[in-house]
Amino acid sequence: MQDILTAIVQGIVEGLTEFLPVSSTGHLILAGKLLGFTGEKADTFEIVIQLGAILAIAVIYWRRILGLLGLMKKADSSGNAKLNLIHVILACFPAMALGLILHSFIKTHLFSPYTVLVGLVLGGGFMLFGQKRQPKVQAEGMDQLSYKQALQIGLFQCLSLWPGFSRSGTTIAGGLLVGGSYRAATNFSFLIAIPMMVAASGYELLKSYHTLTAADAGFFATGFIVSFAVALLAVITFLKLLERLKLAPFAYYRFVIAAVFFIYLLTT
Repeated sequence: MQDILTAIVQGIVEGLTEFLPVSSTGHLILAGKLLGFTGEKADTFEIVIQLGAILAIAVIYWRRILGLLGLMKKADSSGNAKLNLIHVILACFPAMALGLILHSFIKTHLFSPYTVLVGLVLGGGFMLFGQKRQPKVQAEGMDQLSYKQALQIGLFQCLSLWPGFSRSGTTIAGGLLVGGSYRAATNFSFLIAIPMMVAASGYELLKSYHTLTAADAGFFATGFIVSFAVALLAVITFLKLLERLKLAPFAYYRFVIAAVFFIYLLTT
């Protein structure tokens, strides 16, 4: 029963935070410490529930995905579908390449509660900077993003290789800094999350699949289903709220949670 409760809690944490600009990796590391759920099994479990969150995004953006693959015509309000696979590749390649090169270093040195707290604070500061320094909007929607803007967003995404920085936080703030609207930056951030997370999760799963056993099937399935359902609701809600709330409330939340956990770590 304790395992199932842990799966539900971690599934909720993943689903709520994966696509919000608050860092799901950071929250999972901190929650895992609170729950006493660490080690190889915990690492593999996090990969599985991330796949649940990816599935939620794929469900929401299925029409756009089919359009990018040439299986469905997708037009913007002007009648032209300008976003294509080149935009996605340009936005994903920098972080994928750098992540592959630095994978061992990141896993060895950056996956700790203290480094996560640093990432939460720095990532929150970057989000406030992106909101404050947003230039005149050049792209109201994803289909108005240029190849240059897609690449620039991809370069900003490299910051998220530091656990706690937040992939969605860096790409949304980066999207604002290069002239995207909140709607364009957010939708593009969520769309490029699919190949990014599939690549990262697939790579990690290939390295740790040996930790999976038939006895853990129910535990992993529970986390996957909970993560999928919660992520689906979280993304739909977030898309409706972001243009009204902006990034600042999420940045301040990051500062508060970092302070609370810093005090907790000092006293335990």
